[in-house]
Amino acid sequence: MKSFWQLCRQSPAPLRLGFFFISLAILWLPFAAPIYLLLRQDENLTTILTMGLLFVIFLVYLPLWVKRVHDLKKPFSQYGLVWQKINGIELLQGLALGFCFTWGLLIIEHLLGLLTILPPSTTLIRFAIEGALSGLGVALAEELVFRGWIYDELERDYSPTTVLWGCGGIFAIAHFLKPLMEMIRTLPVLPGLTLLGMTLVWAKRGCRGRLGKPIGLHGGLVWGYYIFNVGGLIEYHNNISPWITGVDGNPLGGLCGIIGLSLLAWLMWRSQKTSTPA
Repeated sequence: MKSFWQLCRQSPAPLRLGFFFISLAILWLPFAAPIYLLLRQDENLTTILTMGLLFVIFLVYLPLWVKRVHDLKKPFSQYGLVWQKINGIELLQGLALGFCFTWGLLIIEHLLGLLTILPPSTTLIRFAIEGALSGLGVALAEELVFRGWIYDELERDYSPTTVLWGCGGIFAIAHFLKPLMEMIRTLPVLPGLTLLGMTLVWAKRGCRGRLGKPIGLHGGLVWGYYIFNVGGLIEYHNNISPWITGVDGNPLGGLCGIIGLSLLAWLMWRSQKTSTPA
């Protein structure tokens, strides 16, 4: 085991990332396999349980990894996940911005006749609460992984520009992995995912490395879209190309979404220009 940690310390960032993922999978599979076998008929529940378990093991394993490889005792503080008032304020700011951005984009598309926003049902409040919890949960997990740990590993070896593109690309690929034909069909989503990953890096840098705003921004985007999509408030028109509104209804895979996200990316890029990079 000692030689393994030594190998990780001496390896470049790509290999360190690979070693971490492999060792994390070895720790996770003995627990995940029985869940898959016992609950395979309920795919949704299986995914929730196994992915939740993976994140828990990640949280437990990460401090050991960072201590052994980088001699750090407080990795979460290093990554920007700190209990500070300003971090909480930035989280709320990001949450409001992401939520309003999603609603603004869909309302503009509605006014342009690209889709129809339907009247809300009586279950809207339930979807709003579910969306907020889901959005913040997903954002916390993914930002800690992509703009926390992966960002830190890349930053140790590469320039800020390489870290920016590396984080954006890894984030996009991780969300894009699926059967080959499905990846080809949904290819327009890949540039949007990359741009979103880079936007969240700029949000982190604009807050001097704190993760509050990236978590809030990410969570707000998921929250806003959850209400419209899961709540059944959107009706796409068959005569409008999905390349405009988004492949499979995903705004990141359409021209309108890319234009809107480019504006959001510019705002985050501009904010980090006035701050000290992480």
